[in-house]
Amino acid sequence: MPTDILLNENFELQFAEGDFVFGESTYEHQRSLLLADKGEIKPFPKNGVGTRRYLEHEAPEELAREIRQEFFADGMNVHEIEISDTLDININADYGD
Repeated sequence: MPTDILLNENFELQFAEGDFVFGESTYEHQRSLLLADKGEIKPFPKNGVGTRRYLEHEAPEELAREIRQEFFADGMNVHEIEISDTLDININADYGD
């Protein structure tokens, strides 16, 4: 499990007692990859799912494939991806041991 500086729901750095908050960061990595379009992560311009592009898409399996590819490229093991008809996404993925 990766440890990193944690972000809040607005992607702002979390602080406690005048210092950064560190903790298990798998969720932050997943959320960042899901929301970032290609080119938005400057050091890694080819990374990012860009889920907003799939909002009016009629083939959720393409979104699932993109998620699986990006998470795998980031070093995650993807166990399951569920995408409902309302585009609620449930992902079971981790960085392993």
